[in-house]
Amino acid sequence: MDEILAAAKAIAAARRNKSPLAALEVPPADEAAGYKVQRALHDLLLPQTGRLVGYKIGCTSAVMQDYIGIPHPCAGGVFEKGVHDSGVKLAAADYVRVGVECEIAVRLKRSLAPGEAPFTAEWVAEAVEAYRPAIEIVDDRYVKWETLGAPTLIADDFFAAGCVLGPEVARAAVPDLKRIAGRALLNGEVAGQGTGADVLGHPHNALAWLANHLAAEGKGLHAGQIVLTGSLVKTLWLKPGDKVRMELDGLGVVEAEFL
Repeated sequence: MDEILAAAKAIAAARRNKSPLAALEVPPADEAAGYKVQRALHDLLLPQTGRLVGYKIGCTSAVMQDYIGIPHPCAGGVFEKGVHDSGVKLAAADYVRVGVECEIAVRLKRSLAPGEAPFTAEWVAEAVEAYRPAIEIVDDRYVKWETLGAPTLIADDFFAAGCVLGPEVARAAVPDLKRIAGRALLNGEVAGQGTGADVLGHPHNALAWLANHLAAEGKGLHAGQIVLTGSLVKTLWLKPGDKVRMELDGLGVVEAEFL
């Protein structure tokens, strides 16, 4: 446990100082240990980030699994102070190396308790209240992320740095998520595109994965929480002055500017 806390403290210090994280002195030995460090990190960062309001799921598409080099999903936290509405202007200097991804977000109307597992895509779909077009904000806060390995990246919330959310669309009004086409525009130019089917075959598959992952740790998802289900496109890394716009057919548009 001392090694878990020591790793969490090292990551927390890097996050607070916006300093690139090098390899940890004692990195988590495996992904299970990585998630233990992540939970300890959330407690340490609470004054800085606000309360946990949901989760992000990374590596849910082939394009992202190939890019990151991890062949399965990974989860990180979404925190109160990191959630923004469409049209927000954010300072690029608040991040080490800021990037964005195009996502379908869900808000839950009912909790998914660990005792209800195993969850299926059909089951978790019934727990969704509404969907929102989303920009996931990610931060490459590492000296060289390619050398750190999945356990350390998981420990540090798997690049998570917040999100920007468009208007909600009620579940009954949303078209087939699998067929939703998404486009990422950077300064008005299309920089990436994909569909809901790129997210583990269907975004609800990603949500079921998260619910089962949390249940295995004795944790649940809670009514009102937000889940970012995974990127339809490869990460776009930004520079100051960049404007991003994500268009999701049938869901709407979400925009942000990084000054």
